Amino acid sequence: MSFQPSLEASSLQHFHAHCCPCSHREHDETGITRRAFLGGAAATSAALSGLTWTSLAQADDADLPAAPPRKSLKVKPILVYSTPTRRPQTSWRNWGGIETEEQAQAEVAKIGQELAELRTNADFPVEFLPLAAVKSARELAAHQDIESADTLLVYAAGGGNGDYNAIGNLGKNTIIFVRYKSGPVYLWYEIVSPRYLRQHTDELAVKGIDNQDVVVDSQDEILWRLRSLGGLKNTVGKRIVAIGGLAGWAQPKEAVEQLVQDRWKLDVQTVGYDDLGKLIREARADQELVKRSKARAAKYLAQPQTVLETEKTYVENAFVLDEVFRRLMREADCGAITVNHCMGTIMPMSETTACMTLSLLNDAGFLAFCESDFVVIPSGLLLADISGLPVFLNDPTYPHDGIITLAHCTAPRKMDGKTLEPTRIMTHFESDYGAAPKVDMRVGQVVTNIIPDFKAERWVGLRGEIVENPFLPICRSQIDIRFHCDSQLLADRMPGFHWMTGYGDYMRELGYALKRIPITWEVLG
Repeated sequence: MSFQPSLEASSLQHFHAHCCPCSHREHDETGITRRAFLGGAAATSAALSGLTWTSLAQADDADLPAAPPRKSLKVKPILVYSTPTRRPQTSWRNWGGIETEEQAQAEVAKIGQELAELRTNADFPVEFLPLAAVKSARELAAHQDIESADTLLVYAAGGGNGDYNAIGNLGKNTIIFVRYKSGPVYLWYEIVSPRYLRQHTDELAVKGIDNQDVVVDSQDEILWRLRSLGGLKNTVGKRIVAIGGLAGWAQPKEAVEQLVQDRWKLDVQTVGYDDLGKLIREARADQELVKRSKARAAKYLAQPQTVLETEKTYVENAFVLDEVFRRLMREADCGAITVNHCMGTIMPMSETTACMTLSLLNDAGFLAFCESDFVVIPSGLLLADISGLPVFLNDPTYPHDGIITLAHCTAPRKMDGKTLEPTRIMTHFESDYGAAPKVDMRVGQVVTNIIPDFKAERWVGLRGEIVENPFLPICRSQIDIRFHCDSQLLADRMPGFHWMTGYGDYMRELGYALKRIPITWEVLG
């Protein structure tokens, strides 16, 4: 029967007069070596070199490269049911409201309608494969799309332990759905914990599946779990361009490489600054590009609530750099980029700062980060891949009186993915040079804050609310966040350095994804 829905933290030894204690060797651009991963997966690092602006620009391509869409989560729904036979003077049926083929067919139709509604309501790309309705896990062998599925959505109406053990042994992310009031009631509403998850013991006993993976009745509970798993699929193994190589705030390069490999399996494509400088010189000699960039800058600055408080040339040069970065990402076949040594090395080459360019790229749907801090960048990738929204990599301050100030010079303007927040285009604060946005984020907006540790073992989550956009002599985009836990507790539990912030509340989704890395998710307040 089938249904087809249409590091342990090192001590800080060198102080730099800005917010990034970068690698001690300012121009160390060595890429990491290709290494094997447990389970056969591998992270890679490769150098993009020998590029020319002519090859990147491609004369037959007049359009600016656009950000690639997120990959769809492929979900295989499986209904496991039983049709017992009546026997005299003995117990012949288990709990549950599905006993006949007719009832099973009605349940298949109901599940089909629910899947169609889930797909309609999803704010992330998801594909539901044909529903498999089986009485025994052995029947799943006939469904070849099981292998291509990212996630199994198991409707646990009936069947025995062997069926669920066989499904679990497929090694897929699995959500188990049971009915109570949404009816017909399922057998596994009674026995999913003692018989399956605990395997007739007092402790969880199934590898990779636990109580968080069980949903009773609620379609919304299914949806946020799928949103989480879709984000995770897009983050693990993601390809990202790293200008100037990998780094990590105050961390040894070797430790950062290990983090990238062991936890996230990122495919890092490095571009050396010598190569970038050559590309920028060639790009700035392209009169059509310069003309196009000036026109784009003028159109940008003419938008409402956009105030220019630096030299217009810096903004125009930021648009030149924007197109260089877009075409580098297209060459690498990815939609993410980060810039190391962004507080010095890139400025003489581009005759602006990278701040404005990174903001523009984030607003256009790319993922663009300063400082190449791969301690925190994975958290930005994951939050953006879950939410579908831009994220703000920032420097935290010290929590007090339920408030903490977060600031950086590279904030996106479209933090909700569509609305340009009021912005002053100023210089980058530490250098007083170039173009950087002071974005006034939405007061009253609930935000998710991620505080990653240096060892990628414990991340802290802090839900907060924007209460003010101050204007202090610090990085340009500044927000005061009100949080709902004790300030001393936050100070005591804050690991790492850089934070990642995004509009909306994605605490559940982050925790659900991180247990699979695994990284402990500690939510405060």
